[in-house]
Amino acid sequence: MRPTTPRAQRATALLAGALLAVLAGCTSPAGKTEALGTQAALPPAKPKKAAPAGLPGMPPVLDPHDIYSADRPNQLSPVVRGFPSRVYVPNTNSNTVSVIDPATYKVIETIPVGGQPQHVVPSWDMKTLWVNNNRGHTLTPIDPATGAVGKPIKVHDPYNLYFTPNGRYAIVMASLDRQLVFRDPHTMNRIKTTPVRCYGVNHADFSADGRYFVVSCEFSGELLKVDTEKMEVVGQQRLPFNGAMPQDVKLSPDGKTFYIADMMAHGVWVLDGEKFTTPTLMPTGKGCHGLYVSRDSKVMYISNRGEGTISLFDFAQKKLTDKWRLPGGGSPDMGGVSADGKVLWLSGRYNSEVYAIDTATGRQLARIPVGSGPHGLAVYPQPGRYSLGHTGVFR
Repeated sequence: MRPTTPRAQRATALLAGALLAVLAGCTSPAGKTEALGTQAALPPAKPKKAAPAGLPGMPPVLDPHDIYSADRPNQLSPVVRGFPSRVYVPNTNSNTVSVIDPATYKVIETIPVGGQPQHVVPSWDMKTLWVNNNRGHTLTPIDPATGAVGKPIKVHDPYNLYFTPNGRYAIVMASLDRQLVFRDPHTMNRIKTTPVRCYGVNHADFSADGRYFVVSCEFSGELLKVDTEKMEVVGQQRLPFNGAMPQDVKLSPDGKTFYIADMMAHGVWVLDGEKFTTPTLMPTGKGCHGLYVSRDSKVMYISNRGEGTISLFDFAQKKLTDKWRLPGGGSPDMGGVSADGKVLWLSGRYNSEVYAIDTATGRQLARIPVGSGPHGLAVYPQPGRYSLGHTGVFR
């Protein structure tokens, strides 16, 4: 055998090292060497589940973890930034709207409207306030920039009013007619009438993606699930409480849970809107009625009309953390939170008065006399990009 040269030895060593490196790279975690040229078997990658598309034309949610992220203190849209701060109170028995200056806690104007005004509702574009004259069968427009009152529009049985998240339709809650009436959001011309098989449709809120909304039926103790685009009822269930009377509906900041106040069950129903399974009841107080989210999205204020209290629900802890009592009692009903988040305004349904409550302490700041039967008052303007209706639900 011919002796190898130093150069040949170096080449042989380099070849052997490269071969060992390849073999080492083909060794499985168990220590078994795989055939050269093959790849280790890996578990198949799980396909990512695509998030459901939102309602076409709906403005995207600013923060997917908080649907109220556009509602921070004093975060006013350019549309409403110059509007005077006012509280509009519909008096159902007096057929008037009391206008309160929140800086002085005084009624500065009383506006005559149609029969039995139930709610004052900000339009989707936030440029108009609509007074729902339920038994007068009209909607009275108010210009919140000037306070001017427009000509009433004929609309039958407008107990409450909502707007689809894309601003395409207004939805009249025709309580006694047993209908959801989809209308043009500006002219209020009828587009589609959806009959319902429950009694007393009154309050609602939309899913985070806007594709459906949940409606309470107060006189038959039922809930509806409605497809927004199809304008059709896709689910219906009776609440598991004899004599249930569901009222206000509100979606949690994370968009996962619907809360429904119940005046006769004396608490809030907790509902999975996607599954639409039977909800569970969280007792709060007698005559549970209105639901309002704080400006930091941490707390929900719950008015208990039958006992003159406001319960506080902590979203993160998923439990009630406090209860405020109105001095001397009262009947706290519907309302809203001030633009800076410091004051909760509620109508006193059976006491012809309005309550201003400090959200930091629960202390009553003022008790203001108004007309008879004050109901769905609107605090205006408020933060947000658009209105879903009712007394002011903004996203």
